[in-house]
Amino acid sequence: MHRAIQRDLMPGERAGLASGERAARKHDAFLARPRGWRNQVWETDHVQSPLLVDVDGRARRPWITWFIDCATNAITGAAVTPGDPSRESVLAALRSAVLHEEPYGPFGGLPEKVRVYRGKDFLSRTVTAAFDLLDVTVEDLPAYAPHLKGTVEGLNRAVESMFLASTPGYARQPCPGKRASRPKDEGLLGFEDFTTRLLAWTSWWNTEHRPAPLRGKTPLEAWQDDPTPLRDVPAADLWTFTLEDAGTRTLTTRGIRFRRRDYVGPWMTGQAGIQVRLRFMPHHDHRIEVYHAATGRYLGSADLADQATDEQISAVRRARAARARRLKKDLEASQRERYAAVNQPEAPRWLGALTTAQAEAELAQAAGTALSDLAMPGLIPPAGPPARGGTDSKNELWAGAPLIPRTARA
Repeated sequence: MHRAIQRDLMPGERAGLASGERAARKHDAFLARPRGWRNQVWETDHVQSPLLVDVDGRARRPWITWFIDCATNAITGAAVTPGDPSRESVLAALRSAVLHEEPYGPFGGLPEKVRVYRGKDFLSRTVTAAFDLLDVTVEDLPAYAPHLKGTVEGLNRAVESMFLASTPGYARQPCPGKRASRPKDEGLLGFEDFTTRLLAWTSWWNTEHRPAPLRGKTPLEAWQDDPTPLRDVPAADLWTFTLEDAGTRTLTTRGIRFRRRDYVGPWMTGQAGIQVRLRFMPHHDHRIEVYHAATGRYLGSADLADQATDEQISAVRRARAARARRLKKDLEASQRERYAAVNQPEAPRWLGALTTAQAEAELAQAAGTALSDLAMPGLIPPAGPPARGGTDSKNELWAGAPLIPRTARA
């Protein structure tokens, strides 16, 4: 059988049967795209770092969102998120990629095209609108085709092997035998320290690392040797383009009402009654940006009124975590089913004694929470058309209609 497998199956098929699709893809042949010029094409992606970081006393694996230029292999911008990334992560990374600010050096400007990998964050309404306003084409790649964005995929592999694997808290350490995968006394980096080290590694990649496709040049040297002009955008305009539009509101004496909460700012004095347009960064509920509805002029930012303190927020988070653990425990207990052991062939017998009152109470509670059970579409049939020119149309309308019990009417 082994000789037949070696004879009849290709190496890629054998690798796929043994280790999955990713291993099989290593035996495929792919065409290489021409490198082009700087800012012709960028690629972007989310990657969860295989590194445990201390975030508010909990070990988490942060996410990295970055943009890379395909012609020069330069990391133009990045953003780090302690938890799950969102469209806010994409917009933050996009701003850092377009602007010529540290720690990304001279890299920046607007690209002609950005390749994304069917992520809902990259294809959200806010991100798509930002790319449209910046006149950037978004190329949505098909699923299960990471080779179509090989530049950013290579960066994802490089950051793990060159930086993360030698950092405390690496989660993919070998664990022979029954040893724990991570020592209990191992010190984890704080989120701020991790971000500092990652940005330092990004600067090293752009200024000192010499990728093989660049033939001995660093990304910085390849960028500076390219004479292609850059399309820049002012920082103020870029900030406006990368905010989500929340429509118009009326400025009142209590400030601006947004999502059933009031936002105030010192610039609002004497301007109650004007129409304003709101913009905000997704998931940043503490502050909104306000513009004049008619002229589009920026008026200022507004902060949440009566905002809770850090101690109150921490207490709420602890209470929510305790409630989630309690609900999870109750759910696991309710899903546990026990059956009687048998030593002869017979039907399975569930072990779970209930009284009649307990069964009726649980069924009544389940029926009270199901909205479909509360709907009664057949109780009152649709009425027929009223009679023409008569005063007894009401009696004719209800003629033949079934009587409604008093309890149902109530």
